[in-house]
Amino acid sequence: MTEYWIWLSRTLGAGAGIGDLIAYFGSARDMYEAGSNEWRLSGLLTKKQVENLKKFSPSQSADIYKICEKNRWHIVTPSSSFYPTLLLELPDMPAALFVEGDCNALKSRVNIAFVGTRKASLYSKKIAYSLSYSISRAGAVIVSGGALGIDSASHEGALRAGGKTVAVLGCGLGTDYLQENAALRNEIAKSGALVSEFLPFAPASKYTFPIRNRIISGMSAGTVVIEAGERSGSLITANLALSQGREVFAVPGDLTSSAYTGTNNLIRDGCIPVFEAKDIVRPFKFVYPEFKLQDEDALLFEPLTDESEKSEKAPVRDEKTNEAQPVVKRTDVALSQNAKKVYDVFGQTPLHIDEITEKSALSSAQVLAALTELELNGLIALENGRKYKII
Repeated sequence: MTEYWIWLSRTLGAGAGIGDLIAYFGSARDMYEAGSNEWRLSGLLTKKQVENLKKFSPSQSADIYKICEKNRWHIVTPSSSFYPTLLLELPDMPAALFVEGDCNALKSRVNIAFVGTRKASLYSKKIAYSLSYSISRAGAVIVSGGALGIDSASHEGALRAGGKTVAVLGCGLGTDYLQENAALRNEIAKSGALVSEFLPFAPASKYTFPIRNRIISGMSAGTVVIEAGERSGSLITANLALSQGREVFAVPGDLTSSAYTGTNNLIRDGCIPVFEAKDIVRPFKFVYPEFKLQDEDALLFEPLTDESEKSEKAPVRDEKTNEAQPVVKRTDVALSQNAKKVYDVFGQTPLHIDEITEKSALSSAQVLAALTELELNGLIALENGRKYKII
């Protein structure tokens, strides 16, 4: 059966509305066997689509099979037990999903999506991290897009909580895209899954991400928006979630900053405001009774110290010698072992990420996760040139 779904995906393309086709024909195989005359008579396909369907046959899916087998990627179709249940409700459900990692991550009853800007403030990243940590411990799989900013903080929160997280990509598996976040994607694949509707090695473009966004919202019971401007791509995902009948949540932001205009407008228009993790869990207590917060995770958020004050603070110098005194590091923050190792390598001088990796003797993926943890805890700050410093 899988080869028929790949045929449908390949010929109609990502984002095609196959729901009505499957309802009419029964399955991808039944549709193929019905033939071109029936395709035309159905009234569900354009002339160009009919011509595209005739260009390939299911037997020509062997090349896709070989690529996936070589790379240990899975092919999940609507006839598979691993296919996300909520996606089956969509009129434009994907004909095939290509998965790297654990397909069981797609079977969760409760998925919660987190979306927001790539250029997020430290405050917003901390909220994304904290919320996803708590929601993951409550039993949900965290779904996001694998990008920088809010996406990364959300994935990291789930990983730190020991939960599963899914990154839905706007390109094919194996594509050399956003190498800066490659280490995080590798970590996600180890305990969760990387998912793409696009054929292996298909490049990313400005058109692929809006197509991808319907999967993020569609496979999730709710979508949480954190820091989105008036024209943020995250609002596309929020609007898709609303059209799909999903819950939409938004974290309120600074009313004087354009960076939060989108999220604040969502709240004004009736979306659920989030002030604590309970706000995300509460709407699902009857639908998903197993989705419950740990008592210690139901906390209000604390405001962070102003970032500009931290970054401009000059090193303390000895009044007699005018030499910089040793950095006094904080010990009041609970850190993972890897984060402690990375924190220990810092001194007065900012360090490039490559220097940190060398000094800590950890892998690049471990260092990236540790730096995110330290940054979210307000212990370090990122400077230009991928350098970090104690704050």
